[in-house]
Amino acid sequence: MTLVAVDRLTKVFSGTTDVMALDSVTLNVGAGEFVSLIGPSGCGKSTLLHILDGLTPASGGQVLVDGRPVDGPGPDRAMVFQEYALLPWRTVQANVELGLELRGMPAAERRRISSDLINLVGLRGFESRYPHELSGGMRQRVSIARALALDPKILLMDEPFANLDAQTRLLLEEELLTIWQRTGKTVLFVTHDLAEAIAMADRVVIFTARPGRIKDVVPVPLPRPRDVVRIRTTPEFARLYDHLWTQLRDEVMKSREVA
Repeated sequence: MTLVAVDRLTKVFSGTTDVMALDSVTLNVGAGEFVSLIGPSGCGKSTLLHILDGLTPASGGQVLVDGRPVDGPGPDRAMVFQEYALLPWRTVQANVELGLELRGMPAAERRRISSDLINLVGLRGFESRYPHELSGGMRQRVSIARALALDPKILLMDEPFANLDAQTRLLLEEELLTIWQRTGKTVLFVTHDLAEAIAMADRVVIFTARPGRIKDVVPVPLPRPRDVVRIRTTPEFARLYDHLWTQLRDEVMKSREVA
């Protein structure tokens, strides 16, 4: 069943010189699917997520979530950013509960939900810590728990692991896949890391250099559940990586020429 339907989506940023970020993008994402988005810097991947989340209006085309047009933020979608965007004066538990508090949920129910999610992301015992007392990986776990707190159908993840060291990144890849398998959320995941895109996704969407168009959509027929480290050593993974890079390399070169 299609949950997210993007139909001929266009986005132009107006200024001294207009910049077309997205040009006639069409993409359907099924309920419970994990889709990675890759492409050169500036090709509109993050813009697409912002439009899906209702943070940025489209210039043309249409976006439907569960058959309804997106005209602003909604509880069926939640964004996890590259920067953790945690409130520094709130504890881990208070950050996770923020959306529930704004919704007016009673304190006891907020506490139950936040405790379950803090356990789910492996932060039990850190409920009373503040963001400055946490590592980067721990902060991103809090961001993921906060996004899950409102029980959205869709997680929009904009390079969530880009600022982490390699070991922490692999650990969070494993944890995110575990969360995804347990919750059945639909995930759209922007990354510049081809190996990460393959290891996580059911399909990988390749964008052209700006203006962003969809160049190809590549299925990832690797078995699940996946070990994100061991899967990288398989011949099929190497074949997929080579295929993606062959398609992406020309777009990266074009983006440098434009820049």
